[in-house]
Amino acid sequence: MVDLSACQITSAGDLTRSLWRLLNLLMQPSIVLPVLAVMIAAPWVVRPRRWKRRISLAGILLLLLYGLGLSPLGVALGGESLARLIPRDSGQPADAIVILGRGGEFRPGRVQVAAELWQQQRAPLIFASGRGDAIEIGQMLEAAGVPAAAIDGEPCSATTNENALFTAALLQPGVRRLILVTDPPHMARSLLTFRSLGFEVTPHPSPVPNGIDDRNRRFLVLREWAGLIGYGIMGRYFARETEEPGFAVRG
Repeated sequence: MVDLSACQITSAGDLTRSLWRLLNLLMQPSIVLPVLAVMIAAPWVVRPRRWKRRISLAGILLLLLYGLGLSPLGVALGGESLARLIPRDSGQPADAIVILGRGGEFRPGRVQVAAELWQQQRAPLIFASGRGDAIEIGQMLEAAGVPAAAIDGEPCSATTNENALFTAALLQPGVRRLILVTDPPHMARSLLTFRSLGFEVTPHPSPVPNGIDDRNRRFLVLREWAGLIGYGIMGRYFARETEEPGFAVRG
């Protein structure tokens, strides 16, 4: 396991947190609905303009989409659509099982899934990736009966892109075939990002915890759709070279 003191804090994590805070604000109807109401009504209280119908219509369309996106039906459809992007686990062996961190509530389920895969001899190594998660996941894996020699990881990455980059920097070229463990909404973006760095990836989703309330489930789905589209725009699904990690790579 990479020592936490060796990690270099990157600006990417701060940017990601800022974007998620913005998305969190957009999920608050008390903030968004007044803005959309002004967008719909304001053009009609000014002098006639050719564009006022277009602005008002755009506001109505955004209002409908916003309502659908936050509705139980919208969340269910969004989550199901993300799940359909994930290929089935073929059961093939791999060089390593990679667990992506997602916070404390998600750790027990991921550890259980990864420990079961290791016990089934699907891979000889479990690699945990994520700032604030990797060290704790490693400790939980040992408590679940996985020997320390079969556990590795890095606690430096703060984004999915860094998960992939830092994992590649530490495991390649010896490790190419991965079994990737993360929740279903996060899996499509993670799968494509890891593949872009030359890994052969088998997805094996771990369940979203039952304790996650409806609001956080909505946030999870909307966040992943935003992340999936955003990473595509940034070209993170195309084949690329591994960058320098935020720590000293072992020889």
